[in-house]
Amino acid sequence: MKANVLLCGYSYHRERFYTHYKHGVPSYLFRLQTEGSSTVVAGGRTCELEQGDLLLLKPGDTYELRIEERAAGAKGSIISSGDYYIGCEGSWVREWWDRTPKPTVTRIDLDEKLLGLWQQIIAEKRRLEDGGSPELTGYLLRALCLYLERAATDTAPASGRPFSVTRMKRFIEEHATRTFRVEEVARHAGLSVSRAVHLFKESYGKTMMEYAQEIRLTAALERMKYTSMTLDQIAETCGFGGYTYFHRVFKEKYGISPGAYRSANGSGPLLAAEQA
Repeated sequence: MKANVLLCGYSYHRERFYTHYKHGVPSYLFRLQTEGSSTVVAGGRTCELEQGDLLLLKPGDTYELRIEERAAGAKGSIISSGDYYIGCEGSWVREWWDRTPKPTVTRIDLDEKLLGLWQQIIAEKRRLEDGGSPELTGYLLRALCLYLERAATDTAPASGRPFSVTRMKRFIEEHATRTFRVEEVARHAGLSVSRAVHLFKESYGKTMMEYAQEIRLTAALERMKYTSMTLDQIAETCGFGGYTYFHRVFKEKYGISPGAYRSANGSGPLLAAEQA
C-alpha cells in the first residue's frame, strides 16, 4: 500500500494572502496552524484558525485560505500566520482516512515530536531530488498520519474524563524523565494548581508526581537492563535528579537496591557503592 508525499513545507505570512481551490483540493491536505491566525473556508464552513488548529481535507473538498489583518490591541493591527502543510496520496492514506471519521478542524497540542516529524518529512522530500528514499518518506508520512490521528483523539474526553485531565496526563508522560513542577502541568491544562491536583487525583487515583514516578521507574528498569549507563547516569536521565533519591525510591518500590537489581539481571556496570 502506497503513501506518497506530493508537497510539504512551512509557510509564514506577514502580508495579506489568499488562495482557493474552487473545484476542490486534488489530494489529501493537512495544515497545522502554529503561529498567528488565518481564516479557512472548507466545505462551505468558515473557520477562524488559531495556534494548534489542525485542518484535514480529502480530495475534492473545497478550500479557501485567507490571511488578513487582525486587531492587536494598542499595537493596532498585524498580519501574522505560520503553518506546516502537507499534500499526500496513496492507497495507504486512503485506507487510513476511511477507517475513522476525520473532523475538518481539530485543536491539538503542538508538541516537539510532532513538529520534529513534520520537519523531517520536509527534509526528506527535498532529498528526493538528489536520490533520496521514497520508501523512507512514505513511512514517515504514515507515522505523521497516525500521530495526527492520536493527537486529535486525545482532545476528546476519554473514559468520561475532561480533556484537561487527559492533557495533564500526556504532559506528564512527555516530561516525566526531567524535573518539572505541578504548576507547569496545571498551566499546560489551563487550570489552577488546586483544581489540577484535585482533578488528576480524582480521575486516576494517584497524584501527578506518583504517576511521574511510575514512568521514571519504568524507564530506569529498561536502562538498567538494556544499556551500560551507570546508575548515576540513569538517575539523572530518568528525572530523579541524583542517585541518592533514586536509590531510596527504587528500594521502597521493589524492596531491592538498584545495584542489586542490576546485578541480578546481569547488565551494565555498577556503582562502586553498590558493588561493596
